[in-house]
Parts: sequence; structure tokens; C-alpha cells
Amino acid sequence: MDHKVLPRNEWIEARKELLKKEKEFTKLRDELTQQRRDLPWEAVSKYYTFDGPSGKMSLADLFAGRSQLIVYHFMFDPSWDQGCKHCSFWADHYSGMIPHLSHRDVSFVCISRAPLEKLNEFKKRMGWTFPWYSSGHTDFNYDFQASFTEEEVENKHAFYNYTLQNPMSTDREGVSVFYKDEEENIFHTYSTYARGIDMMNITYQFLDLVPKGRQDDRGLRHHDQYVPKI
Repeated sequence: MDHKVLPRNEWIEARKELLKKEKEFTKLRDELTQQRRDLPWEAVSKYYTFDGPSGKMSLADLFAGRSQLIVYHFMFDPSWDQGCKHCSFWADHYSGMIPHLSHRDVSFVCISRAPLEKLNEFKKRMGWTFPWYSSGHTDFNYDFQASFTEEEVENKHAFYNYTLQNPMSTDREGVSVFYKDEEENIFHTYSTYARGIDMMNITYQFLDLVPKGRQDDRGLRHHDQYVPKI
């Protein structure tokens, strides 16, 4: 790589200039985080059930005795033989964080439309241990902007990421957050999609620190090699 090289004292000065911007960004991020928590909620009035290892589970059941629930909308159309490669990259980070979330009154699950049998087979193949449920017989993914009809895909016109656009696929990536109060009322507090889930990928955050960055062009070109073969 052809890059500017400085003596240490000059490098320190350059680094301190960047640190000023980093601190500004950190303060703005803290403000944005608080604004996210201050968003109004919407009540979840529809009753959803999901297929899991222990049988049928309601949305309330997925909280597992906690008051907060994070759902990752994992792209897995029922007709696909395997889950989305990019979602798989994200999912490689999930199993290890479960105990830390649980300790802070947060449950985490992945939800996809594919049948449970396919989810379990793919989960075993990838060596994951996080909870993964099927919503294939419900409107859950459609109601939370994570799945789209064949007609919407064909017409390139659907409501995704809070705007009408081409969804590109029957299933898309996203994260939704829910809260359950002491009266068992459930509220939808937040959802984010597309680039909004970027901050949930710790590998990307580390790659942003190194000189070559994320190398997304290379990663996408060789992404077929990411999901291990059976």
C-alpha cells in the first residue's frame, strides 16, 4: 500500500486531530441512542405463534421471562435450500452474546419464514446455538417489513425500511425490538433494516479500524465460499 508516513511526533498530532472528530461522533451517537430509546412505542395487538424446538411458541413466550426481546429477521425463504449468506455472516456473532444479553433482561432470537426443519438443519451445519424460530405460517415477517409477496417483488414496489422501494427479494434483513410490561402487554419499540443493522456486526467494526477496511468488493465476490458445504 502506498500511504503517507510521518515521524512519531507528527503522527501523534494527526491522530489527535482525528480524535477530536471521534469524540464529536461519540457524543452524537450517545444522543442518537437516547433518542432511539425515547421513540414512542406501538402496541402489538395481533397474536403470533412460532414453531420452535419445544413446539408452538407465542411472541410473549419468546421473551423467556425477560421484559425485552430482540428479533433478528434472518433471510430464509421457505423455498430456499439454505439461509442467506450475508445473514449467516451476521449470525456467526450471536451465540456468544446471549449470556450477556440475558444478564441485562434481554432475550434474543432469530426468526425466519423457512420451516423449522430447514432452520435446525442449517443451524447444526453452521454450529450455532442461538434460538431460531419459524414464522412461516404467520404474518409476522410481513407485518414487520422483513418479507414481501411475489407480486411486490415482481413489481419492484414494497414498503421496506420505511419507504416504498424495490425489496429485491421475498425476504430481507432487519432487527426488531419489543418490550413486555408486567401486565403482559407487548410493544414494538424499534426496527431497523438494510444499512441500519451495520452496527450489529462486530467484525465490520474491527475491520473499520484497519488500513484495508472491510474489503466488501472482495467479500462479495467470494461470498459463496462463506457458508460451509454439507
